[in-house]
Amino acid sequence: MVNRKDTLWEQFLQPIVGVFIDGEQLRQLYESIDWEQESDRVSTPDLVYPDYYKSQNFHGIEGGYLNGSAATSYDPITQYALPPNETWVRQELINRIQGTPRRILDLGCGTGSTTLLLKQAFPEAEVIGLDLSPYMLVMAERKAKAAGVEIQWRHGKAEETGLPEASFDLVTASLLFHETPPAVAKSILRESFRLLKGGGQVLILDGNQRTLRQVNWLTEVFEEPYIKAYATDSVDAWMGSAGFEAVQTQDVWLLNQVTQGMKPLPVDEQVYQRTQRRTIDDFGSEGIPAPA
Repeated sequence: MVNRKDTLWEQFLQPIVGVFIDGEQLRQLYESIDWEQESDRVSTPDLVYPDYYKSQNFHGIEGGYLNGSAATSYDPITQYALPPNETWVRQELINRIQGTPRRILDLGCGTGSTTLLLKQAFPEAEVIGLDLSPYMLVMAERKAKAAGVEIQWRHGKAEETGLPEASFDLVTASLLFHETPPAVAKSILRESFRLLKGGGQVLILDGNQRTLRQVNWLTEVFEEPYIKAYATDSVDAWMGSAGFEAVQTQDVWLLNQVTQGMKPLPVDEQVYQRTQRRTIDDFGSEGIPAPA
């Protein structure tokens, strides 16, 4: 067995951040929830957890996200892990949404922080949050109820959602890809492509790959089994390989990035739109006829 080395978080940062986190309040929250009953309620009974997920620790928590401790501590810790401000960082994804999507899917939604922002930005849209951890979904559900918004929460795998093809206008994922092996991240993008309608948009918020490569110690802050593989690769390339067009990545406060892409329209629809544009242009060149 390989001896586990304490991360920078555990050695230096956790004692400092711990001063600002109310441990007693977290304990009371944890104990106020019947985790077995609640997680069973939101679980998909026949779902099989993939090895890459169930066999790893994330953020130093034994069992990763498959327990109530991870669900209750995630938000208090994450607010200090996304400088300068967690909401500002997540809002950068919202700011890059084009048009007014009617159906939105947030993959790897966790406790629903980005999902809530999506619903608040597009209150008329149908918004679905999907995650592999029923424990995280329990917390997401509580947050949505407190915010007074209606969001559908779904227990499942981002790479194999089981949802209908071409049924969404927007698919998003926040802080998911650095917690999955690159092969799985690529599968998630292929699934996103399948789920989107023609002209639909995908948006991925995650750690800045260029910064992670240049500042190696950033990959040692938390216990993240896949972050080094993530840092050495390219979400742009993954997205292009999945079939997306107009792919671009923009920096978000140096430590994060948002990558976006569009699913091409079907050929017949592209032809129709070009024809419509030519008709409008021709009409404009002739001018408006004078009244008789």
